[in-house]
Amino acid sequence: MHIDAVEGAAEERGGIGTVLLTHSHGDHADGAKRLAVEAILPSGGEEHAGLRALATPGHAADHVCLLTADGVCFSGDLVLGEGSTFVPPDGGSLAAYMESLHLVQEEEPRLICPGHGPWITDPAAKLSEYVEHREMRERRLLAAFERGERSRDALLAEVWDDVPQELVPAARQVMEAHLEKLAAESRLPADLEQ
Repeated sequence: MHIDAVEGAAEERGGIGTVLLTHSHGDHADGAKRLAVEAILPSGGEEHAGLRALATPGHAADHVCLLTADGVCFSGDLVLGEGSTFVPPDGGSLAAYMESLHLVQEEEPRLICPGHGPWITDPAAKLSEYVEHREMRERRLLAAFERGERSRDALLAEVWDDVPQELVPAARQVMEAHLEKLAAESRLPADLEQ
């Protein structure tokens, strides 16, 4: 098991004192609590060991990115090395997620080290890709509404038509996050089917 190997390597070097977390989801926090003397989830604006926490909610309400003074961004789950980030309804916030992407764009990192996947050596392009991906889905939803579509199943089939079958349940949840955002902005049709 990977965590056993990390634990063994850490013990050989005298252990791990403190681990900084980007958010409290189990795939990030649970192992840190096992490995380290202390696991800290900093608030936005805090600094620890030369890393500045930038509040980046959306994927999780408590999500932060950790930034170095020389332009490295540890992005947790805000930006992944491959694929796109899951923004859940009821607990996540697509509006907050989009704002968080823009905040990181303003930081102009030179390197992004995600919590999952390979490092991102062209952060400006990846961040633009992430923003455009979400905006494209929203534009497609709004176009379907404009044509009169009100069925959630039909919206999913049309707007997420490029999603592999095994990912359709996750796409359905992401669609709900988009619909929550549009509802909060008073742009969701009142007659949308449940």
